[in-house]
Amino acid sequence: MQKMLTLISNVYRLGNASKNVGARMVLSTRFFTDFTPQASFDIKKCELHRLEAGPSETAVLTREQGLQYYRTMQTMRRMELKADQLYKQKIIRGFCHLYDGQEACAMGIEAGINPTDHLITAYRAHGYTFTRGVCVREIMAELTGRRGGVAKGKGGSMHMYAKHFYGGNGIVGAQGQIFESFNMAALWKLPCIFICENNKFGMGTSVERSSASTDYFKRGDYIPGIKVDGMDVLCVREAIKFAADYCRAGKGPIVMELETYRYHGHSMSDPGVSYRSREEIQEVRSKSDPITMLKERMLSNNMASVEEIKEIDVDIRKVIEDAAQFAISDPEPPLDELCNHIFANDLPMEVRGTNPWVKLKSVS
Repeated sequence: MQKMLTLISNVYRLGNASKNVGARMVLSTRFFTDFTPQASFDIKKCELHRLEAGPSETAVLTREQGLQYYRTMQTMRRMELKADQLYKQKIIRGFCHLYDGQEACAMGIEAGINPTDHLITAYRAHGYTFTRGVCVREIMAELTGRRGGVAKGKGGSMHMYAKHFYGGNGIVGAQGQIFESFNMAALWKLPCIFICENNKFGMGTSVERSSASTDYFKRGDYIPGIKVDGMDVLCVREAIKFAADYCRAGKGPIVMELETYRYHGHSMSDPGVSYRSREEIQEVRSKSDPITMLKERMLSNNMASVEEIKEIDVDIRKVIEDAAQFAISDPEPPLDELCNHIFANDLPMEVRGTNPWVKLKSVS
């Protein structure tokens, strides 16, 4: 029986979802037979720690995969930009950590594992919630605290869940807990991939200022590690496939560092330009943007047309706008639902409110 795989993403950070887009079939004016059905691409070699061989340096991409990856990453990007807009309009409140720039990480991970594998992440969770199967409407409604949200409007930006997906959690792994987890996983040879999405900053502090060694893929010490180009969805996919095969073979855990970059600040309360320049952000956008990289690969290899890509973009904008309208118009959860779902399976119970005289009911 195949072992279950657990991925813990963003555990210590210094810093198939196409169905969820409500996707319609996009038809180009060209016939499908005019397109290249698949192509091979050379990808960046990974740095290795305690491994004799690493992931493949060549990735095969089919046209269908490329369109799916593009649609998924572009949906994540547009969803985060809409969240930025709603936050500035004070429709989204509280903590909100956006994922734009890091889309290749979530997409590459999902493309390299099985839907039944388990995934845990930290607070920058919107992209993973989408790739794990939650529709844009439910994500946006959760951000605005509405009843139709994935956590019924009670979780918000950092607490979204799906089948085999255990959150957004409100904190990245503290160092002591990380090393304890490394130790237990290695002792018991657990099939666990520890992933650090290194987006170059811990809040507003650069990795060079905070760490004597920035080789985070070596932090597992006795656990093998891989350093991956986290801006290339194909690099991430191939590395995750390698890591998953390693774990499923009973060899124990593995640590991965995905080198990536966030375009927004740490959270919406951080403008993101006091500790780095706008020119730096623009340079990364122009040279390493994960969505642009994939699009150019497909266009230059005749795997899609410009018109087809534009139609997908238009379709995604409609989906995002529809989700945003739902997130604004859907009602907030009523007070009598505040304490529901404390336990998965239990009889209704009373829950004390803010003082002994306030009693609320919890229904599983």
